Amino acid sequence: MKHRAFALAFAAALVAVVVSQGAAAQGLRPSGAAPAGGGFARPAPGPSVTVPAANAPVSSAPRQADFIVAVVNSEPVTNNEVRSRLARAEAQLAQQGGAMPPRELLAREVLERLILERAQLQLARESGVKVDDFAVIQAEELVAKQNSMSVDELYRRLGRDGMSRERFREELRNQLLQQKLREREVESRVKVTDQDIDQFLREQDKSTDVAAMEINLGHVLVLVPENASPAVVAERQAKAQRAAEKARSGEEFANVAREFSDAPEGQRAGGLLGLRPADRYPELFVTSTLGLPVGSIVGPVRSPAGFHVLKVVERVTAGMPTTVVQNNARHILLRTGPQLSETAAAARLADYRRRVLAGQADFAALAREHSQDGSAKEGGNLGWASPGRYVPEFEQALNALKPGEISEPLASRFGVHLIQLMDRREAKLTLREQREMVRSTVREKKLDEAYATWAQEVRGRAYVEYRDPPQ
Repeated sequence: MKHRAFALAFAAALVAVVVSQGAAAQGLRPSGAAPAGGGFARPAPGPSVTVPAANAPVSSAPRQADFIVAVVNSEPVTNNEVRSRLARAEAQLAQQGGAMPPRELLAREVLERLILERAQLQLARESGVKVDDFAVIQAEELVAKQNSMSVDELYRRLGRDGMSRERFREELRNQLLQQKLREREVESRVKVTDQDIDQFLREQDKSTDVAAMEINLGHVLVLVPENASPAVVAERQAKAQRAAEKARSGEEFANVAREFSDAPEGQRAGGLLGLRPADRYPELFVTSTLGLPVGSIVGPVRSPAGFHVLKVVERVTAGMPTTVVQNNARHILLRTGPQLSETAAAARLADYRRRVLAGQADFAALAREHSQDGSAKEGGNLGWASPGRYVPEFEQALNALKPGEISEPLASRFGVHLIQLMDRREAKLTLREQREMVRSTVREKKLDEAYATWAQEVRGRAYVEYRDPPQ
């Protein structure tokens, strides 16, 4: 299993990464969300699709006659494409609560994003990049799961907003095509040296402001419905107060989150939001916990979404955490290609999973016999790993498991995996391990720069003819 290489993603114009609804409910920014006018910013990992809210109004405006607004290497971009993407961008900006740019300016930015996507898709197809149906199904299920709904509910919600199943799946496939192309074209451009790490650490040592801080918070959200009566507000506040008191009394925070939290991570990750830069947390969360020691409990604090209880789990001000949660896992990897499709590999791994769960086979024995990874001779054992070691899709699936659990088959750039989490622990990092985590951070920064350069090159090679402006 290779170390984490490159987590490229999807169209940044649809910046409400699959967690947009859950994030909006918590007052959180979607991870990796791009600012308006983000230019050639590298999109964030994960299918980038805005799922309309359950109570979102259905547009009754008449659909105007379509026309071509631009041509990219003989392929048209239509006005209705711009209008559809523009509506989603406006909805996502409204969810984030940021300032809304003039509609004409936003429409031009959306058009430029569509042109860039079209050029990348054309390059992907010319280069023979393909996406198996299994990868589309996996992305589809991920969108539904991270929005806390079934796939059927997802399509009912999208259909209500005018997006058909076929169109949604086509968007997912196109985004996956772009991701594969970016991984192939950009990853090889980036190298991180020891000198790069030393320079990063020197810069971090000079910086003490909040913008340079990374924090990991435990989070309990008690939702308050819109237009709730005073009695309901009081009841929800009392519930949040009980959660805070339990956490302060020494109760395991993960248990408190599972019992009280209405946020998706309450059940999935024990309330942990993950180590991230402070500017990717709501200002309320940062100001409420600023200066408090690790282990402190804050709250309940009120936001438009409801009442929050927060725990300071980890704080890093110099770019180098000293302790992390590590996973010990093993896996079976089947590499895909002309002789083995992702769908066929997933079916084979699903059978292995069924046999292990039924007690008919041993995971390690199956790994030694069938895995096409260097870890096969060790029964698939990958050893203890700190955050950032694996590609994001693998790490995300691993973090969702409890010790002893086996994942469903999972597609990554390396093939299709079956993962078993053997154990999890909190560990103090050695100096070498700390530097490896910094290496990952520096690599991400370099990848952003490399992606911007590559995207400009793709855009520059494309023939673009502008027609009538979008309306």
